[in-house]
Amino acid sequence: MVHVLVAGSLFFPGLFLLSKAGLRRLRIFRGDESNTIIVSARLVSSIQAVLASTAGYIVASSCKDVIHDQHWLAATYTRFAVPYFIYDIYAMYLCYEHKHKLKGHSGGWSLTRAYLYKEFLMILHHVFMVAVCFPVSVLWRDGKGDFFLGCMLMAEVSTPFVCFGKILIQYKKQHTLLHRVNGVLMLVTFFCCRLLLFPYMYWVYGQRVGLPLYRVPFNLSPEYNLGAAILMAPQVYWFYLICRRAYTLFRQSVLSQRPKNGHPAPVSTSAKEQDCSQ
Repeated sequence: MVHVLVAGSLFFPGLFLLSKAGLRRLRIFRGDESNTIIVSARLVSSIQAVLASTAGYIVASSCKDVIHDQHWLAATYTRFAVPYFIYDIYAMYLCYEHKHKLKGHSGGWSLTRAYLYKEFLMILHHVFMVAVCFPVSVLWRDGKGDFFLGCMLMAEVSTPFVCFGKILIQYKKQHTLLHRVNGVLMLVTFFCCRLLLFPYMYWVYGQRVGLPLYRVPFNLSPEYNLGAAILMAPQVYWFYLICRRAYTLFRQSVLSQRPKNGHPAPVSTSAKEQDCSQ
C-alpha cells in the first residue's frame, strides 16, 4: 500500500514539472510562465482522468457479480490517485495566483483567502475524497463492491473536455467551432458519467438483489445514501454552472450574428460568471 502511495506522490507533481519544462520549449509559451503553469495543471488533470476512467472501465467490465467480484486494480489505483487530490489543491492555487498576477493583482494572504472562498466547494470535494472516500474504498469495504468503485472512477471521463474548454477560454477561443464541439462533448459526458452514474449504480444493485429502482434506497443503509448524496450534490451544481455558461455563450453568438442596426449589442458575461466557468 505504501509504495503505491509514494508512487502517486511522485508521479503527479513530477508530471506537472515535466509538463512545465516541455511547454517552455514551445515557442507560444516562452516567457509566459503563468500560462505554462495553468496549461500544465490542466494537462495533469486530464491525464489523471484518462488513467482513472481507464482503470474504472477495466474494473467494472471485469466484475460480473457487482457485489462480490474483485479486481486488483480497484484498490491499487485508488491508492495511487489519493496524492493527486492533495497535489491538485496546490496546483489550483498556483493557477489562481498566476491568473491574478496576469491581471496585476498582488499576492499574500488576501489572495489565499480569496482562493479558499472561490474554490471552497472544489477543495471540500478533494478533502472529502482523501479523508472519507479513501478509507471507505480501501479499508472498510472488506473486498466488496469493486464494480461500483470502478463506476466511480469512470466519472472522470468528462474531465479532459472540461480542462480543454478552460484552455480554449483562457486563449479567447470560446466562440470557435472547436469550443462548441468540445462543449457538447463536455455536457454529454458530464451528464452521463457524473449525474446518471448514481441512478445507474442504484439500478444495477437493484437488478442484483431483485428490487425495482425506486425501492433500492430504502434497502440500503443510510450511510450509503448519504454518501451518494454528498458526492452527487456538487456534480449537480457544477453541471448547472456549465449549462449556464453554455447558454451565455450561445446567446452571445446569436446576438453577435445579428445586424447592428436596430438590434441590441451582444450581452457581456459578468466577471463572476466568467470566474465560475473557469
